[in-house]
Amino acid sequence: MPTEGGAGHDLRHHGDAEIRDDGAALVDLAVNVRADTPPGWLREHVAASLTGLAAYPDGRAARAAVAARHGLPVERVLLTAGAAEAFVLLARALKVRHPVVVHPQFTEPEAALRDAGHTVDRVLLSAADGFRLDPGAVPGGADLVVVGNPTNPTSVLHPAGALTALARPGRTLVVDEAFMDAVPGEREALAGRTDVPGLVVLRSLTKTWGLAGLRVGYVLADPETVAALERAQPLWPVSTPALAAAEACVGPRAVAEAAHAAHRIAADRERLLAGLGTLAGHGVTVAGPAEAPFVLVRLPRAAAVRRRLRALGFAVRRGDTFPGLDREWLRVAVRDRTTTDAFLRALERAIAQAAAEQSRPAG
Repeated sequence: MPTEGGAGHDLRHHGDAEIRDDGAALVDLAVNVRADTPPGWLREHVAASLTGLAAYPDGRAARAAVAARHGLPVERVLLTAGAAEAFVLLARALKVRHPVVVHPQFTEPEAALRDAGHTVDRVLLSAADGFRLDPGAVPGGADLVVVGNPTNPTSVLHPAGALTALARPGRTLVVDEAFMDAVPGEREALAGRTDVPGLVVLRSLTKTWGLAGLRVGYVLADPETVAALERAQPLWPVSTPALAAAEACVGPRAVAEAAHAAHRIAADRERLLAGLGTLAGHGVTVAGPAEAPFVLVRLPRAAAVRRRLRALGFAVRRGDTFPGLDREWLRVAVRDRTTTDAFLRALERAIAQAAAEQSRPAG
């Protein structure tokens, strides 16, 4: 159902808040950056770029590399300081009257639109049907629609056909594919498509490659939209080290490595899901089917369980800051089997502790 209004959710809360300050020593299951990254070869490549810091950044080679990665002309590519910058550019540069954000999803698109003075409608997907996208739920008059695929935090991978069904003349369709390279075969990806009217695809290189501190991503869109977004950027918006990383991360070696990592993540996710399944008797359920490097978990007393997990050494992402979710939801990043097994033991203990805390007489 479409809704309007920003009250009740902290749209600026993100997973990194869980591991700051007193959370720095916790096992991080709150942030969706792949563990043990960036790899050594990428660190060395970025470090080598530091000798050129006296010159202004030149993004031509990186832009051409991204274009080649997706089989597009360079006029359809815009490099950005992470996908988050792209949301700000879209909100400021596009002349839209009726923007709609499909939730639950990453909250920065709506925050950016509101900061730019737009009134934003929400389409809230339902847990009852697995947070699946119904194109008919999006108002016909929407001239900007934003949806994630696979979606943060639900881990749902929407069919490409459901997404393209949202496209129409006069509408900008923004598909956030920040986690698509973690999906084996990049099933349902729209990056590289030029036959969908108004399509804008966003990609991030910070998740798979562990470059959140470097800030690098890109936009794929028609040349007119790219030009409009580029005019809204400051000069030299992407640093020389970030450009070096972008060029490296879309090359054949990196694409092959990311594809291998996607299969490993899928196997690790299955282990996590199997373990969560053993806790069904405690009221634990998982949204899905999950296809991303994180899962969305529903359980009783989730806020208390999250606090107990922190005391046991694990940080997970609270879910109630996402529109469409409440305090019963937590998002958990997929990690290696050793970390997962330790987390599952801690989760079972935290659930028991939270239940005992609730049943304890007051006073």
